[in-house]
Amino acid sequence: MSERLGIGQRRARVVCAEVLRTQIVQYAGASGDYSPLHTDERHAVRAGYPGVMAHGMMVMAASAGVVTDWVGVEGLTQLGVRFLAPVWPGDRLTAVACVVAVRVGADGDYAELRLTTTNQSGVEVLAGTATVRAPDPSNTSN
Repeated sequence: MSERLGIGQRRARVVCAEVLRTQIVQYAGASGDYSPLHTDERHAVRAGYPGVMAHGMMVMAASAGVVTDWVGVEGLTQLGVRFLAPVWPGDRLTAVACVVAVRVGADGDYAELRLTTTNQSGVEVLAGTATVRAPDPSNTSN
């Protein structure tokens, strides 16, 4: 990527067309987080939920894709999020990253991004910030 990042620039992407129970189970295996709220339908219902829910960290990882697709994995230097609402099987997740500040550092330019992820109903399920090292516009190999 060879563009400069400017305040107000944004990228949006569907990061999960449909959250599947299979994905939730696979994430439980990969992360070692077998909380019954994610893996046991009956337990989740007894706890007052409509069923199992996706792991917050699974949603964060998917959401970060809008940033890394924009600046590359190596460009992401900081990511922090808050989980605002549960994500259920069947949800469609769309993430938006927007540049809110740009600063010049001794080792390059950096941009601060606002990150939000919503479900198909427009409910914000995740909000956060990311710091990215801006691509060098003079480097055409980016």
